[in-house]
Amino acid sequence: MILRVGTRGSKLSVVQTEAVLRDIKAKHPNVEFQVTIIKTLGDKEQGKPLFTIDSKGIFEKEIDQAIEKGEVDLAVHSLKDVPTVDAAERQTTIAAIPKRASPHDVLISKGKVPLNSLAKGAVIGTGSLRRLAQVKFLRPDLEVKPIRGNVDTRIRKVKKGEFDGAIVAEAGLERLGLAGEIAERFPLDLFYSAAGQGALAIVTRKKDKDTIKLLQAVDHAPTRAEVTAERSMVLHLEGGCRVPIGAVGRADGDALSLHGCIFSLDGQKKLAASAEGNLNEAEELGKRVAQSLLKQGAKDLEKEWREKYGPW
Repeated sequence: MILRVGTRGSKLSVVQTEAVLRDIKAKHPNVEFQVTIIKTLGDKEQGKPLFTIDSKGIFEKEIDQAIEKGEVDLAVHSLKDVPTVDAAERQTTIAAIPKRASPHDVLISKGKVPLNSLAKGAVIGTGSLRRLAQVKFLRPDLEVKPIRGNVDTRIRKVKKGEFDGAIVAEAGLERLGLAGEIAERFPLDLFYSAAGQGALAIVTRKKDKDTIKLLQAVDHAPTRAEVTAERSMVLHLEGGCRVPIGAVGRADGDALSLHGCIFSLDGQKKLAASAEGNLNEAEELGKRVAQSLLKQGAKDLEKEWREKYGPW
């Protein structure tokens, strides 16, 4: 059996895809893969901050369209890049979510200086409004600017002095063998991660039952519960990449907890909520945490961000 695989051409995307394909082949030795590089809007629009690009799914839309058209059979996405839309709206499905890597954010800085020790006015680079908001909340005296490029490029920009630091996902650095560049690893209760951060989504056509069944061999139930709760929260908040929402789901045996937060535009206000249950209650936990945040005024904060950055 030969499966056609679509992927972005970035080093991290290729490494992630190859790792997942090895795991699938370990479960199904007779399966072979043909990998095709597909350029996405996020790859083409290198000159703009990510949160200003007027589209959903900027790193996966074109690949999913190729799946829908039958040009490829499956793709491996960073789950945090997959929009949290109602599943009924999609012709594709997340057939499997392998075991999650680290969900933590980390700081890369010149001289490996931690965030609290950076000089007043130091410039931090990020492509994420969530990271921007959390830096402003923790260190309002720092300047936060958009940064683009792959992980290697961002590290190089810091080392060249274009930025005093940059905040990136620990999982990406680990997958690329660059964990040695980390200056500081932020604890999740201080610096909330994005919904699905560190997890990968293996996507295929909803109607392709044979491929779905094959891919389910690498699904990791605790990870799926964590990210389902996180994404459910974002969905019920009607959030998106233009709203800084943090979500941390943690599975421990049959137990599942979810912590969520949202920030004000000026970075001075943080709303937070949490809930606990079991793995089977993931979607309900997300809904409960979202409802708690909404009661605290999350809609007003979302309005601030959307008025500045747009509706997505």
